[in-house]
Amino acid sequence: MTVQRSFKRLVRLRMAKTGESYTAARSALLASRDRRPDAAAGPTLATSDAMIRQRTGRGWEEWFDLLDEAGMAGRSHRDVARWVAEQQGVVPLAWAAQAVTVSYERARGGRAVGQQPDGFAVSVSRTVPVSVDQLFDAFAAGGWLPDGQMRERTATRPRSARFDWPEDGTRVNVTFQAKGEAKSTVTVQHVRLADADLAARRKQWWRDRLTGLASQLRDGSADA
Repeated sequence: MTVQRSFKRLVRLRMAKTGESYTAARSALLASRDRRPDAAAGPTLATSDAMIRQRTGRGWEEWFDLLDEAGMAGRSHRDVARWVAEQQGVVPLAWAAQAVTVSYERARGGRAVGQQPDGFAVSVSRTVPVSVDQLFDAFAAGGWLPDGQMRERTATRPRSARFDWPEDGTRVNVTFQAKGEAKSTVTVQHVRLADADLAARRKQWWRDRLTGLASQLRDGSADA
């Protein structure tokens, strides 16, 4: 079977976007630079070559050649992920299997940055100097958001919460992590977004909202 050299295709896509030499474009991809959804450098890899090699025992170029040789170009996300997991010993649905699959799809032109099987997803985090219980309660109170913006589906205090976004049928998944007795992090993932433009707008929206919540928590004005 002819190897399709998907990794080289990915390098050339970056070269066309940035004007870099082949060597510079390859190095930037392997270092996993320009990972912002709005970066003008073309498709990107999910993580660095060093990290994927640490997690799976193979680097990006090896993974892409294996996938090409196995005829995975043009196959569905589920087929590729299953092949990676079952044939290469990567735990099914684990981060590494998804990272390999999504990165390969980007190289083949089948998936944009942030795109998932059910739409686009964005994630925003903030760390604030309050306990995880206080952070959870302030977030759940909702006074820092416009009225009616979200509707709670499930919640497990103080670890996680899930919400519907009635305006467009998307969903918001939130996790909370303690970083100490008086420090914690909230991570908001907004999923099922229709396109990349909406994803970029919603990511900025969440950045602004979480910055506002963090400010209220610092000065003690957030509802809890």
